[in-house]
Amino acid sequence: MLKAAIFDMDGVIIDSEPFHWDVNKKIFSDLGIKMSQREYRRYIGSSNTNMWTDLKKRYGLSQPLEALVSMQGAGNIDFLRENSFGPIEGVTELIQDLKKNGIAIGLASSSPHAAIDIVLKKFAFESYFSVVVSGEDFKNSKPAPDIFLKAALLLQIPPDKCVVIEDATHGVAAAKAAGMKCIGFANKNSWGQDLSRADLIVEDIRTLNFERIGEMF
Repeated sequence: MLKAAIFDMDGVIIDSEPFHWDVNKKIFSDLGIKMSQREYRRYIGSSNTNMWTDLKKRYGLSQPLEALVSMQGAGNIDFLRENSFGPIEGVTELIQDLKKNGIAIGLASSSPHAAIDIVLKKFAFESYFSVVVSGEDFKNSKPAPDIFLKAALLLQIPPDKCVVIEDATHGVAAAKAAGMKCIGFANKNSWGQDLSRADLIVEDIRTLNFERIGEMF
């Protein structure tokens, strides 16, 4: 039986991947890194720390890891603060429907706490999420299951009674590794992520509701 729904943020709550790419593209250019969109796809769904750990090793970057992560985080925070945007269509209604039906709701995002806080306040979502977990608190980023297992632990719901809503290959892999059901949202701006391991794939969040998700269990 469905007891909890755990949402990813980037690409599920907000359509953030396009602006993440714009922010990172400038940083890559400043650092002399030649990065195609195709190559960049491998980092979608991973934490900033995980991405820069890999890039620092691959490109022999001299900057401290903390400085690289901070540079990216600052760019994303500036965008979130300075621009007006809404949640992805259907996500507010889905969250409200799940809440109305007694489903515990958590957020498990690879983004840092500062970015998560801005988004939740911007949409007045704070009261909907009983648990908020950030990837910056974990050594192992998605596709490791750590972040989802922690969310389930805090929600006090067994993993097999949780559903995760994700838009990224790494996120789907993490959800399945955690022993949870997973809905893959085929966000056209998430650049063709492989969602084939998800239990259900949708192209529109508006097609989801408590009854349809409950049928997965």
